[in-house]
Amino acid sequence: MVSSMAINMDDSRSFLTEKHLLFKQSIREFLHKEASPFYDQWEKEGGIPRLFWKKIGDNGFLCPWLDVEFGGAGADFGYSVVLAEELEMVGSALGGISIHSDVVAPYIASFGTIDQKHRYLPKFITGEMISAFAVTEPGLGSELANIRTTAIKKDGYYIVNGAKSFITNGFNADFLIVACKTDLDAVPSHDGISLLLIDKDTPGFSRGRKLDKEGQESSETAELFFDDASVPIGNLLGEEGKGLSYLMQKLQQERLMCAIGSLMAAKDMLDLTVNFIKERKAFGKKISKFKNAQFTIVEIATDIQLGRTFVDGLICKHMKGEKIITEVSMAKYWITEMSKRISEKCMQLHDGYGNMGDYKIARRHREIPVTTFYTGSDEILKILIAKNIGL
Repeated sequence: MVSSMAINMDDSRSFLTEKHLLFKQSIREFLHKEASPFYDQWEKEGGIPRLFWKKIGDNGFLCPWLDVEFGGAGADFGYSVVLAEELEMVGSALGGISIHSDVVAPYIASFGTIDQKHRYLPKFITGEMISAFAVTEPGLGSELANIRTTAIKKDGYYIVNGAKSFITNGFNADFLIVACKTDLDAVPSHDGISLLLIDKDTPGFSRGRKLDKEGQESSETAELFFDDASVPIGNLLGEEGKGLSYLMQKLQQERLMCAIGSLMAAKDMLDLTVNFIKERKAFGKKISKFKNAQFTIVEIATDIQLGRTFVDGLICKHMKGEKIITEVSMAKYWITEMSKRISEKCMQLHDGYGNMGDYKIARRHREIPVTTFYTGSDEILKILIAKNIGL
């Protein structure tokens, strides 16, 4: 294991206590046994087995922040950070577990009724139920205010029509939070958006093909279709017409989770590359002894150290309940772009071996680019940041 300052930083992270580090060790050992040996096979098969979801739930790693009333441990956000980082160190396709645990579940915990919480959250924790968050639509991308999926009240139900695309966990999800337009005449239009809880066996709901992606093949991304889907009115999450407000409230944590994952991917690429160039030779000496390779590694390690300092500061502020959506948006776009740059540099240092499918760096190189579109493209985030800083 490489022992540079840029890689071993746990001791200096102020929000991590001894209990967090014990949790980290526990989940790392679990993933080393139950995920790492099988990850490449899952990528070839295009999916993560439900048995793995059940195992990670049975071991108490899902939604540790939930109240004891629903089966959680009442833990702080630091445990979510540890979970996301350890999952990412295995592979980016495991990010769907973090979406389930720290993106979908918080919506129900914050806005759900007591009945909704008891109906879903205990099964989230055990891994018995897999969840997905369905907002993105074909042709719309990041335009949340222009959602076209409609949900019209009729005889005690919402009749839902429309489609969603690029939905992580969508192919095998037992349950979805779906953003819909419930008031077609609302002015402004985003006032008419609501969130519905939709179960997999809902009449009129169907899934399209499992999307064939370039990277993260075992992350089961899908198209979803609603053709007069009948959703009980009691499955409304929170208040009708407040959907966009709820989305905006939760984007801070969602974007922070994305930045955390991308930073860990960069760290992993650095580890892989340092270990590789210490072993490989060219012109009779180790690649690590060439100045060009050393300078490249120093640049990568510096980027990661700066990113880690920035993100750890945001984690601490987020844990204190501070509103930092502008800073988190900056971190998300900058770190995902940084990870893309690092992947190119690391591939170059691996030379021809970087294109070999059995080298993890090649998989990393395929996984990284799509992260720049998560929770809003770079361009959308820059527009929002510009507005927030008074431009």
